[in-house]
Amino acid sequence: MAVEIALLGEVGVRIDGHPVEVGPARQRCVLAALAVDVARTVPVPRLVERVWGAAPPPRARATLHSYLSRLRRAFAGTDAVQVVSRPNGYALVTDKSTVDLMRFRALRDEARGHTDDRVVARVLTEAARLWRGEPLTGIGGEWAALTRDLLAGERDAARLDLVDARLRLGHGPELLTATAAAATASPLDERVAAQHMRALAQAGRIPEALDRFRAVRARLVAELGTEPGAELRELHETLLRNDREPSAAVTVPRQLPSAPAHFVGRGQDLAALDDALRTAGIATIAGAGGMGKTWLALHWAHRNLHRFPDGQLFVDLRGFSPDETPMDPDAAIRGFLHALGVDASRVPADPHGRAALFRDLTARRRMLVVADNAADAAQVAPILPVGGTCRVLVTSRNRLSGLVTAHGARAVRLDVLPGHDAGSLLAGRIGAARLGTDPLAVTRLVELCGGLPLALSIVGARILTEPDLSPAAIARQLEELGLGALDADPSVSVPVVLSWSYRTLTGTQKKVFALLGIAPGEDVGLVATASLADLSTEDTAVALRALEQASLVSIGSGFRVRAHDLVRAYAAERARQVPGREEALRRLVDHHAHTAHANNRLIDPHRPSIAIGEAAPGTHVSPAADRAGALAWFDAERGTYRAVQRTAAARGWNDVAVLMARVSHTYHQLRGHLDDELAMWQTAIDVARDPLDRVIAHRIRGSSLGQVQRYAEAEHHLGEALALAERVGEPLPLADTHGALTWLWASRSQFDKAFAHAEASLPYYEKSGNKMLIALAHNNIGLCAAEFGDTARGRECATRALVLLRELGDPHGEAAAIDTLARIEHQTGDHTAAIRLYERALELLRAVDDDYGTANTLIDLGHPHLALGQPERAEQVWRRALEMLERQGRDDEADRLREQLAAVPRVMVGIGAGDASRGRDTFDAPDSGRSSGP
Repeated sequence: MAVEIALLGEVGVRIDGHPVEVGPARQRCVLAALAVDVARTVPVPRLVERVWGAAPPPRARATLHSYLSRLRRAFAGTDAVQVVSRPNGYALVTDKSTVDLMRFRALRDEARGHTDDRVVARVLTEAARLWRGEPLTGIGGEWAALTRDLLAGERDAARLDLVDARLRLGHGPELLTATAAAATASPLDERVAAQHMRALAQAGRIPEALDRFRAVRARLVAELGTEPGAELRELHETLLRNDREPSAAVTVPRQLPSAPAHFVGRGQDLAALDDALRTAGIATIAGAGGMGKTWLALHWAHRNLHRFPDGQLFVDLRGFSPDETPMDPDAAIRGFLHALGVDASRVPADPHGRAALFRDLTARRRMLVVADNAADAAQVAPILPVGGTCRVLVTSRNRLSGLVTAHGARAVRLDVLPGHDAGSLLAGRIGAARLGTDPLAVTRLVELCGGLPLALSIVGARILTEPDLSPAAIARQLEELGLGALDADPSVSVPVVLSWSYRTLTGTQKKVFALLGIAPGEDVGLVATASLADLSTEDTAVALRALEQASLVSIGSGFRVRAHDLVRAYAAERARQVPGREEALRRLVDHHAHTAHANNRLIDPHRPSIAIGEAAPGTHVSPAADRAGALAWFDAERGTYRAVQRTAAARGWNDVAVLMARVSHTYHQLRGHLDDELAMWQTAIDVARDPLDRVIAHRIRGSSLGQVQRYAEAEHHLGEALALAERVGEPLPLADTHGALTWLWASRSQFDKAFAHAEASLPYYEKSGNKMLIALAHNNIGLCAAEFGDTARGRECATRALVLLRELGDPHGEAAAIDTLARIEHQTGDHTAAIRLYERALELLRAVDDDYGTANTLIDLGHPHLALGQPERAEQVWRRALEMLERQGRDDEADRLREQLAAVPRVMVGIGAGDASRGRDTFDAPDSGRSSGP
């Protein structure tokens, strides 16, 4: 009778190929604690410590005896395995080959005794196939975690030996995927780096192998202060001697926006750029707003495309955007890496690593990087490539002297267009025939615009909208403004021209234009603008179209309106003269708050309602027709919504500022926008005065911090929430806070603490009478119980929750309960049932557009596939999960999943899988969008 005891993956037992039930997690831990020392006595104190840790419960020994008795019953049908009592301890007596770990070690040792690489590769491949996942999967505790790490180290060492053997056999092209994944996971491991370099070289990709060396060397120097070792240096020298290939083929990015349609003049400036970028790696174009810096940079770039065969990168750094949030350099680098074709799984987790990878990829390529609208030199420095083959063109309103002194940049200072070129720009805008009728008038128009391209464009748009006026008449209109400062400072031509255009607007158009200047965010929607201006949406649309015709605003998809920041600044000045300015802003804020409130109800109709007062008179509330429309509204407003909340907070509208965090919470959780979530709840904490609001704000910020693994801060905020909730004394705040603490401790695998809070929450939820929340509390208790080793109670509680949630017609909650049942089936060895349940949970989560929960469940689904020997299916679902984690900015979880993917068993390099779900949100916690509050 063949017996197999599995430790190299899910802990379990098979007799004649059939799984044997070996009990809950702690009982399986007893089995593992004996099996790692198979045939040897394990003293009772050591066995207790392995199972319960350094502080076992009072009845640990009695419980241990119970577990041992059950294990004996599990092996009762075979004489091949015995659990025997010995003086001072117990032993698992069986042939060592019964335990997969012992078979692995025997094969590993056998391989080390051979000199024939074909035999070594064959034996190590057989050893690698024994790994079915992360060792000791399904059991917890300090001993299991430590042993898991030690066993993973043995696995990795054998894997490296196998790769070396196969590389000596010339299998490099087949090993590229595995060695690339390993190099990404261990960027400072010189042996791993050498293997990847050899695989690249054997595949004929020597330039990429050399690039890999430079990347590793840069990180070793930067992070460890050391040069590569002798082996890696010698390999590098060998590859340099054999480099006969052109630059490695990578994605060639073409990110430049279109060339300017009506570019004229700037001959001297273009020549200065030619000279600067021929002799230096970086050129800066500095000048006032509206001077045409981007216009010049793009024209030069398109004229010189032939000089950059490896591609062009472009980024708008938003250094002077209306919302005063310049782009983080790391975000620019992420975009560059994507444009360069770097697979998401290869992108390092930390910003320094991403910057190093970008520099490494561009070091030997002839590329152009255009960084537009830089705020200062500090924003640009991290995105500069290295080496002498790339060129960088930076535009800014500031001189960026730091780039000149620290990086040798050459500066080009942009001035206004001379008269002839300015006239040519006007002619290109409206036609030379019309301007040619009165050259003197054209000259005067150019003078009035001060030679500023933005002003000339606005004048050109105005001329096109007044076909009956001659250029002379238009010039006289501008002169009537009586602004004599033009001669002293031509840059004031923008407000001059805007003032002229503003005077020609109708009263309604003036009002809409002026109020747009105080609207928070980068753009504003049609209905929001109608609320701001206290107009119908029809009248607002007519006014906005007129402003677009005058080149004062642009209207994008979804009728979202934006304007150049100089135009917005002028509009904001005009808004000072508009009566009811504060009332207008309150209408805009109320539009967002009330529309979000209504759409939040569509997204999750089962959550308890949130009280909201009346909107200000004149506010348009535009709820979507259905759930999909509600999500689309939040998607469109995401870039504006936080700015609107800050506006409310700045004006002391504290209740609505807190409300905006509450009614967007479910959306943020569904989409995984935890950066927005954290920022908005910090604002809510800053302004909340009501004790209940403060409970909610601390609770949800604490839970969100836990989701991004900032556990110390999470504990602080949840501790504040619990203390405040106890003072408030109402059932729901207490229940929700205990629920949040349940999730936090469970995510850290401290299920004893999680279980205590889960049970503490239930009586408070029952007092509330909310059936959905009662059901979710049962589900949390069930999941904790199962993880704590009581799978029977876990299944009972989760089933009770599922029945209640189905009665309520709550698909999201139903998915949570099914997920719990799936985990229990996987834990108890019925992996087929687990897969079926996980797939049902995914159907429900997709139906409610829960991206965050979908990613979590996809991660869970991979494990039973691995347990059933289906690594291809596991890899498939994990890659789908990885794409979602990356979109949601869940970097730490994405890193763990990349390690898991790198360890999926393969024929060519068999390696085990980790558990990326460890430490993540496995509960339908109150702060995963399913609580009584916010």
